[in-house]
Order: sequence, then C-alpha cells, then structure tokens
Amino acid sequence: MSEELCHLSLTEAADLIKAKKLSPVELTEAMLRRTDALNSQLDAFITRTSDVALAAARKAESEIAKGGHKGPLHGIPFGLKDIYNTKGILTTAHSRILIDNVPDEDATTTAQLSEAGAVLMGKLSTHEFAHGGPSFDLPWRPARNPWNTEHFTGGSSSGSGAAVASGLMMMAMGSDTGGSIRNPAALCGLVGLKPTYGLVSRHGVIANSYSYDHAGPLTWTVADCAAVMQVLAKHDPKDPASANVKVPDYRAALTGDIRGLRVGVVRHFYEQDVQVSDEVKQGMTAALDVLRGLGAIVEDVRLRPAMDYYDIKIVTAESELYAVHEHNLRTRPGDFGEDFLARSLAACLIRGSDYVQAQRERRKVLEEMKAIYAKYDVLVTPGPGPAPKLGNWRVIQFWQKASLTTPFNVTGGPALVQCMGYTRDGLPLSLQIVGKPFDEATVMRVADAYERATPWRKRRPELVASSAPPPALPPIPEPEKSNLSRQEEDAVALVCRRAGLTLNDRYFQQLCATAPYIEAMTSRLRRQRDWYEEPINVFTF
Repeated sequence: MSEELCHLSLTEAADLIKAKKLSPVELTEAMLRRTDALNSQLDAFITRTSDVALAAARKAESEIAKGGHKGPLHGIPFGLKDIYNTKGILTTAHSRILIDNVPDEDATTTAQLSEAGAVLMGKLSTHEFAHGGPSFDLPWRPARNPWNTEHFTGGSSSGSGAAVASGLMMMAMGSDTGGSIRNPAALCGLVGLKPTYGLVSRHGVIANSYSYDHAGPLTWTVADCAAVMQVLAKHDPKDPASANVKVPDYRAALTGDIRGLRVGVVRHFYEQDVQVSDEVKQGMTAALDVLRGLGAIVEDVRLRPAMDYYDIKIVTAESELYAVHEHNLRTRPGDFGEDFLARSLAACLIRGSDYVQAQRERRKVLEEMKAIYAKYDVLVTPGPGPAPKLGNWRVIQFWQKASLTTPFNVTGGPALVQCMGYTRDGLPLSLQIVGKPFDEATVMRVADAYERATPWRKRRPELVASSAPPPALPPIPEPEKSNLSRQEEDAVALVCRRAGLTLNDRYFQQLCATAPYIEAMTSRLRRQRDWYEEPINVFTF
C-alpha cells in the first residue's frame, strides 16, 4: 500500500486528499518510510526535514478536515534543491563554503509552497552551487539515477530528479541556468519545466548567473507541473527580474487537443550540431509521428547552430558566476570541489569586452526569434540523455561541445522536457518542447497531449530496500593535460596573478587545458559590429 501511495502522481494524490479519501499524514509517513529504505542507494538528500514534514502534514489534515482546503498542493510532499533558502534550515548549495549556512528567511518560492500547504520533506543534492559536477570530493555524495544507480542523474538539480523519479516525493524544485532542471528531468524520466525568465521568483535562491537563472519544478506528469506553476507564477517585487504578467489557468489549458498547432522541429540540433544516439533519433521520429497523429502541423525549422548559443551563454554566465564567487576563489579555493573550480576559474580569462560582445549577440538572437515565434506555436528537439555512467564525466567536456538545452536559456522562453520512451537498457529518453515567452500554457498543452497518447507514465524505476553499504564513488578524475606552450602558460599565470588567484599546480594545469576553448568561444564573438548593437542588459527603470 505504501508503494502505491508513493507512486501516485501529484494530481492523483491531490484529488484524493481534497475528497478526504487520503490523509496527508498517511501520505507523508509513507514517503518518509520509503526515503528511509531507499535514500542510501540514491543520495538524493542533503538535509531531511522529517519533523517539519510531519508537522506540516498534520496541519494540512486539520485544515482540510475543517473545510479549509487550499488547492492541489495542500498536503503534498515536496523537496527543494539545496540552493533555495529555508528559514532555520541548513542551506548548503552542496558546498563546504556554506557547510553551516542557516538562512533567516525563506526564498519567495519556499514561502509560496508553504502557504499553499505543501509538505517539505527536505533539501536535495545539487552540483556545487548549481554548477559543476558530478563531483566526488564534496561533503555529500552525488545523487544517483533511480533507473540504474551506476548512472548519472543529470545536473545540476540532481537530487530533485532522483527524489521525484524514485517516489520519495511528488514534486521538487530545481533551477535551470543552462539545462539544470531539464537535464535531471530528462535523465530520470520526469517532466521538468524551465519557465520563462522572470515568471518564477529567484529571490532567496542562491545565484549561479543573474542573466540566466530560472526556478521551476520537476514532476511526474504535465498536469502535476501545471498545478505547481499555478502557485509559483507570480510577480515578486523582491526579484529585480520578476515579470508582472497575467497568469492563465494552466490546468484548463490541458485540453488534450493540439489539432492545427504548428510544431517546428529543430532537426539540425540533433542531426548535425549535437551528437545523439541512434535510440534518441528513433525516439524523436516516433514522437513526431505521435504529434502528427494528434493533428499538429509538423515541419522542420532552422535556427542558428547550437554552438552559437553556447558561446553566448558560456561567456556571459561564467563571467557572472565568477563574479559571484570571486572573493572565495581568491581566498579559499581549496574549499571548492575540483569540478567547480575547473569550470569557474576559466572565467578569469574572459575579458570585459568579451562579456559585452556576448550580450550584444544575445540581443540579436532574441530579435531573430521573433520571426520563428510568429510562424510556430512550439519548437521541438530531443532532450538530453540517455544517462551516462557516473564515472564517465570529465569536466573538459563542458567546454568542448554544445548542448540541446542551452539555446533556450539564451532565448529565455519556456522549455519543457518529458519522457519519450526508454533505451534497450531501460534508461529514459526525452522530448523537449519549447515555446514563446510567457506561453507556458501552450507548451504544457502539447506536452500533456503527447503524454496522454503514449504509455511512458505507466513505468517506474524498480528499487528494492537494501542494507548494503552505498556503492563506492568513482575516483576524482585527473586534470586534463595542457597543450599550451611555456609562453602561453606564463600568460595565463600572469592573468591569475592580476586576478589575485593563488592556484596549485593541479588547478593551474586544468585552467591551462581549458584556456584554448575559452579563446575559441570569445574569438567567435569578436567581430566588427554596428555602433547601435546594444547589449541585452541595457539599464532601464
């Protein structure tokens, strides 16, 4: 019975709770027991809040019994990526830097969910400061994929993906700067939505990149996602990027009818720009057939090469990340994990003019998208996946290739991934649906119609409680070898000295190995521009 409860979708549980056929306390206790049994295999949690959860569940049960039902999240167990501030509860960003950080106020989203009656189960694993990973040298172990615990969850909302997919909770909050909601949702077989930039408050969420950070949910179904978004989509004056827009009824948009909708397939992303497996291509072919069968008008569309978007995003976002952490990078670099350092230190090689040129190019990209939005209701590509083995990651890969998710951080509108089948080995495959800014309703409408027409929600990871010790972590990868000349390495060393960075030989060699990729990205953005090509972040009141 406990497993049946834990495998309900959020909306299924919400309907039972509203009808007083399911007790929030019973549901919470079932998920606490499941977490006791399975979390040692998954490492989804950094901090469990069992007492807080039980108190919230009892409060919800009492309120509902008295006729005070608040809505579909009332009494629903959820978790927070450990970059969301929680008043009086440890918030670490999975880093030694914040190993004893206890905020004195909630993030806006934390407060919204609490006010809606949701039940906080705990704070979830992430990559360090939502960037870099998987890492094997942090105070907490990286999360593992419930479909195969030798494999990666995707990041950086890694614990959020593991916890929802394994039935430890019905929803978890993640953040997405270059794919960090969609990556774990894709690799763990979930629905993950990166909302339009500014639609969900970032206040009280530890920053990665101010220009690219999005907060959003990971859920089992599209209807679950719509229910959560109805609570979260709200203007917040505490967030300087918060958008003040009218929010539609997302649940009402899930009609199952997509006849006549125009779907643009960004085929070159996965057939030319980003290497994907044959199983992903086959899954896409089948998914497009489903959309056509539902009455959508499906045709190919061409955007820029995926690497163009990657150049823009990496140059700007890594610069902002470096600025966030500059003091600690100077004074206590050894307290970061190696993977985080191997990404973040490279931004010292990015010049101020490179940052501005990237922001100028981003404005051009957004102008180009207007014609695409006028022609298509949504765009589709594969999402990330299938999940690689946990020990296969090398940080140099971050610099070497574009991704399927990053273009839509640059464009800023909504992007959702959902399950589109499984590999022969049982790992999830994913479909990505992208929409116009603030048109989450259409994105979820298409995703919901596809979900109803396919059998993928009937399958769950098979996990069995075990008293065996957690599997050993892979070794920390050796740094990449530098191919720079002695003169070029001296130039990198000079930049480090000017930046006030003191690096040991290991960190310095990794930086030198990364330097050619940074130079290639910034060089592609350096060109003669019109006087009037302003950057995207022009000051306004």
